[in-house]
Amino acid sequence: MNAYLHHLVPERAVATVLDSEAGAIEVARELAKSFRATASSRDSERLLPFTELDVLSQSGLLGITVPEEYGGLDVSNAVLAEITAIISEADGSIGQIPQNHFYILEALRTDGTEEQKRYYFGRALAGDRFGNALSERGTKTVGHYNTRIARDGIGYRINGRKYYSTGVLFADWITVFALDEGERLVMAFVPKGTDGVEIIDDWDGFGQRVTGSGTTVLDNVYVHADSVVHHHKGFERPTTIGSVGQIIHAGIDLGIARAAFAETLDFVRTKSRPWTNSGVDNAADDPLTIAKVGQLAIRLEAASATVERAGRKVDLAQIDTTEENVVDATLAVAAAKVLTTEIALEATTTLFELAGTASVKLDLNLDRHWRNARTHTLHDPVRWKHHVVGNYHLNRVIPPKSGAL
Repeated sequence: MNAYLHHLVPERAVATVLDSEAGAIEVARELAKSFRATASSRDSERLLPFTELDVLSQSGLLGITVPEEYGGLDVSNAVLAEITAIISEADGSIGQIPQNHFYILEALRTDGTEEQKRYYFGRALAGDRFGNALSERGTKTVGHYNTRIARDGIGYRINGRKYYSTGVLFADWITVFALDEGERLVMAFVPKGTDGVEIIDDWDGFGQRVTGSGTTVLDNVYVHADSVVHHHKGFERPTTIGSVGQIIHAGIDLGIARAAFAETLDFVRTKSRPWTNSGVDNAADDPLTIAKVGQLAIRLEAASATVERAGRKVDLAQIDTTEENVVDATLAVAAAKVLTTEIALEATTTLFELAGTASVKLDLNLDRHWRNARTHTLHDPVRWKHHVVGNYHLNRVIPPKSGAL
């Protein structure tokens, strides 16, 4: 790796290296306790979580998917999704920020050179954060790109403008997705502070308010050749890039659903009044409320189990990357994403139905769960996942190779 890059690492203590999946889950739970305490005020006041992201970096959780041969824990994808759900239950925005980080590490594992893997995996283990500069506005579809990367001597120059750059405000490395001169998609690692990079804090969505998903402007940005990964190769053959990215999204939705369910239980037990004709003294004894809570609990359990099962299938596809295993993983993750989307929207809406009018007070900010769920579930619409799954089973059409599947 070019020596130039070694002078661009952040000045922070090296992160903890976690040595077990159980330990990683416990660390996530401890962080979640801290994040939960201030999540509502962060959302209502739009306080960007720079301190919280530094704590996350130091915890070692950002390095848990690094393969063992590069010094990492290489956790199961089921564990990765559960850790994501734990953090997202505490704060849906913080839970979303590392999604692209882990997607980028999976793309690196799949298509990076050995030199690139050694360097960037090492940076992840040290606590570096990788943010994305992927999505654009004004293109034919969300899968098209106007950002270009062109040869300039021994390196490249990048020009373009990105929108929805999730986590880029907190990133040590801005990972830019651009088309090369052959119209092939590449992934370029640009250190924070590089000349020609402008990051604009202009994300104004009503949900996921503190994900740092601003605009990234790239004006003739120079990047070294050894910082460019040929990302298109990951979609020219069966890989798990899309499955890893999507199961993390499922974990985010699952966590938000759990948060809303917990808020529902607490409010109904302690604050809600029973309906006039219910014939009970406590809202928690209303048989219709009890039945609805049971329905949510069952669907949450089903979604959790589906995510875990999908994670195991992604594990197998990473180890034995045949088309059969990759397709099996893709379909399982699509199912998990559908179920977690549905339960996130249902749980966050039912919270108000069961808790009642008192739950809509602004100072409670309970609507953040619905806003977060409604915003995040707009990623990769699940109506197309129904189509992909149905088309495979009915017509044996192999799912398209995509980061959205």
